[in-house]
Amino acid sequence: MKRLASAWLALMVTGMVRAGDVHVAVAANFSAPMKEIGARFERETGHKVLATAGATGKFYAQIKHGAPFEVLLAADDETPARLGKEGSAVAATRFTYAIGKLVLWSAQAGLVDPQGQVLAQGRFEHLAIANPTLAPYGAAAMQTLDKLGLRERLAARLVQGDSIAQTHQFLVSGAATLGFVAMSQVFSGGKLQSGSAWVVPADMYAPLRQDAVLLERGKGKPAALAFLRYLKSEPAREVIRSYGYAL
Repeated sequence: MKRLASAWLALMVTGMVRAGDVHVAVAANFSAPMKEIGARFERETGHKVLATAGATGKFYAQIKHGAPFEVLLAADDETPARLGKEGSAVAATRFTYAIGKLVLWSAQAGLVDPQGQVLAQGRFEHLAIANPTLAPYGAAAMQTLDKLGLRERLAARLVQGDSIAQTHQFLVSGAATLGFVAMSQVFSGGKLQSGSAWVVPADMYAPLRQDAVLLERGKGKPAALAFLRYLKSEPAREVIRSYGYAL
């Protein structure tokens, strides 16, 4: 009996020693799926996820200035690649974890038509977008306006959020009646949760390939490596697909 108790105690101690924290910088558009994936990962591994959501451009600057992130889930593929070339990330670990979709959305039901013609009709005061220099979804929004030939006409109506999360908040709060957001923010299980929306055709903006990468601070950290492995697993991919991302 004593031997069994000692063996059980040893297993518990080993488990506690092996479990660790992983500090993840996650693109704002991926906040909701990250919560689900993080919770599943913690239950299955015992590791703890410490996630911070924000704009990819800001994360780049923070990482270069020594922010304690170990994994980056970016909203693009360029930032992780750049960090790898500059020695701030482990280039060989980079992979695409999701391909995002852009949506024109309003909290008001019936305002946005299925073809997005509301943009040309001008039945709105402000159009919210994420800062295109910091957030890839903001850059995609500007590309869409260029394709539609509406950039100059709508320039005076644009309001910018630092991230796609802040842009979504502008719309929820009523500060703007119309805006470009990530599909994952307003769709769940393939269905629009509220308001009205136009899913922007993928050929109107550059592909929103979202890459993950292990950062230098995460090298040799079991929790960080385990999280990246889990992100490739079918349970994680199931969550990602449920929020409208392609894989």
